[in-house]
Order: sequence, then structure tokens, then C-alpha cells
Amino acid sequence: MAASRMRRWLVPLAFGVTLLKCLLIPAYHSTDFEVHRNWLAITYSLPVSQWYYEVISEWTLDYPPFFAWFEYLLSLIAQFFDKEMLVVQNLNYASNATVLFQRLSVITMDIVFIYGVIECCKNINRTKESKEILEKPDFILAVLLLWNFGLLIIDHIHFQYNGFLFGLLLLSIARMFQGRHLESALLFAVLMNFKHIFLYVAPAYGIYLLRSYCFTGNKQDGSIQWRSFSCSRLFALGFLVCSVFVASFGPFIAMGQLPQVLARLFPFKRGLCHAYWAPNFWAMYNVVDKVLSVIDVKLQLLDPAKISKASMTGGLVQEVPACCPSPLCHHWQRWSAHCSQ
Repeated sequence: MAASRMRRWLVPLAFGVTLLKCLLIPAYHSTDFEVHRNWLAITYSLPVSQWYYEVISEWTLDYPPFFAWFEYLLSLIAQFFDKEMLVVQNLNYASNATVLFQRLSVITMDIVFIYGVIECCKNINRTKESKEILEKPDFILAVLLLWNFGLLIIDHIHFQYNGFLFGLLLLSIARMFQGRHLESALLFAVLMNFKHIFLYVAPAYGIYLLRSYCFTGNKQDGSIQWRSFSCSRLFALGFLVCSVFVASFGPFIAMGQLPQVLARLFPFKRGLCHAYWAPNFWAMYNVVDKVLSVIDVKLQLLDPAKISKASMTGGLVQEVPACCPSPLCHHWQRWSAHCSQ
């Protein structure tokens, strides 16, 4: 009965936001549009052994293997829209058919996001049944998720596939609430092999699953009953997660390409600010770094020619040369040298 009532307002919500996404098809798109077009071309035109070595475009493939295979599956459909988009040498190619296909691919994959929202809404406990729809917590949650303005901008204007990825995350969280821990772990392992930035959530997942799944009993006060630890459950959990990673990286390990794949996934020479956003810390780091660079130039502590210019949020894939440290690193080196004297 509750499910049928939820469908009354969930279907219009999902349909309305999908219609809005369709209206945004001709909207502006960022460099990420070309990134994903290039990945379509790489996975379609080149053998698997060259996916993580291709350097014709500056937008090299730097997502985990599952996402590469995802792009390959999309490319099999993309060829019926405009095969020219699948030519690696066609840099910055954006025909009307290409734009239409890539926009529709994001909208279609948002079905996973919608399903994740539905499953999460099912797990909300209602203390009382209200006739006012604005007082229904599952309705409020669905609106906040489905009509998330930031997600609309990032995915359907800027161009990304975060809705699809967040759908996997929401589905994994829903399975946790439903007590289906192995399925939750499986979904999260798959998610990490689509986009490795979700690694920052892995410690929380590991601790929760260890506490809720591997320990089978609690004391009366709710604390852990240490003797209830199940080695078989830990083995099952570890085997499931490891199997996903083997399926993802196995072919590249067999080809001896694991170091190359990892170098693409964790490009430390680009700088942490480019690929691994920790906004509260790196925003302060960038401010201090910029202030020190101005002070150094004014006081002639650094040669202005040795200070590389960069846009912190430009998104351009660049490597920082070791001979041009940032002002903050320069001051750290001077301070370390002073302390060692």
C-alpha cells in the first residue's frame, strides 16, 4: 500500500526532472564532454592493450577498468549516431549527433540513480502517516536527490556521469539498511572500480561492515560481543570484494600493465589539487600558496620566472616539474634547512 502511494508522486518527480534534462541537451558543455568522447573513441578504436597508453589527446583515460568497459559498451551504440566521434584523431569533435548521443547516454543511465533513490526512500521509517505530501520524509528525500541542482549542472550541463555512479552508491546504502550486507559490499566494490575517487568512503564501509556483518552478536548495552566474530563471514566479505577487483584489473595484470594503469589512476605529478579534492584542506592550501607566491615576488625571495602559473580549477591535465616547486614547498624547504642547522 505504501509503495503504491509512493509511486503516485515519485513517477511525476522522475518524469519532470527527466524532461528538464532533455531540455538541457543543447546547453553548454565543458571540456569533460570531449574527455568522454575521447574515451569512447579510445575504447572503440584501439585494442584493450592500448587503452591506458593512448596519448594522442591530452584527455587520457584515467578511470578504473569498469568505467573503460562502460565507455566501450556506449561506443557500440554511439556508432549508429555518428561514427566520426569514435575516431581517436578527431579531437574536440562535437557534431549534433554526438552531442545528442552523449546527452542521452547520461539521461538514460540516470535510471540507476532513480532506482537508487527509490530504494533509499523505502527505508525511511515513518513515525506517523501524514496526509500532507510536504510532511512526508520520503517525498522530501526524493525531491532533494532527484532535483539536486548541483547534480543537474555537473551532469547535464558540464557533462559527467555522476548520477549513474551516485545511483550505485545509494543502492549500496539502501542494501545496508535492508541488512543485505554482502550485496552492499558488492555494489560498493563495483562503484570503486568505476570511479576510484570513492575510495575515501571505503574506510567507513569497511568499519561498518566489520561491525554489522562480521560480528554476529551484541551485549545488552549494545556494545560488541567480541567472541561473536565470524571468520567465515570475513572471508566471504573479503573474497567477494577481491573478486570484483580481480575481474576489473585481472586482464591488465595478465598483460603486465598494472603499473601503467595505476599511474593513470593516481597521477601524483599532476598535484593533489587536480584529482583528489579535499575542499576544506586544499582550498586553504591554495590560498596560502598564492599569498606566499606574491610575498616571495615582492621580497625577491624567489625568481618570478621559476614560479609556474596554473589554474587550480582549470581541470587541465598537467604535470608539475620537480625543478619548479610551489612557494609553499619552497618555504617548507627553507624552514627544514634552517631547523637542521
